[in-house]
Amino acid sequence: MQRREFLGTLTGPVVAACAVCMGACSKSAGGSNGAVNANFTVDLTSNLLAVGSSLVQNGVIIVRLAATNVPASFTAVQVACTHEGSFINYNASANNFVCPNHGSTFTTTGSVTLGPAASSLKQYNVAISGSTMTVTG
Repeated sequence: MQRREFLGTLTGPVVAACAVCMGACSKSAGGSNGAVNANFTVDLTSNLLAVGSSLVQNGVIIVRLAATNVPASFTAVQVACTHEGSFINYNASANNFVCPNHGSTFTTTGSVTLGPAASSLKQYNVAISGSTMTVTG
């Protein structure tokens, strides 16, 4: 078989495989800015026990901001930075979120305080029933 014939037989499958791979390797964790649809629960008897502790689940980072088990004691925002999709971290000493890739910072409600990120993180709803937190949005 000649090289031209061989390449001709692979064109369709190779293009399809490349399209699948490129889609799987996109930078964002969800939509165009990394936001995801969330609907999950967290057991507060074994997670987020200390003020300042954080948990990443289903594309969302949740942080305990205060000691009581009420919704206002927690925040939940998308974990993917809106700049290039890197996972952000919670900085307890500064009480903000920081992107380790280019240094963007965000408030605990997701607002940008320092770029290069230009758009806010999506904030999710937190509800608590007993020792179970539900995150939606």
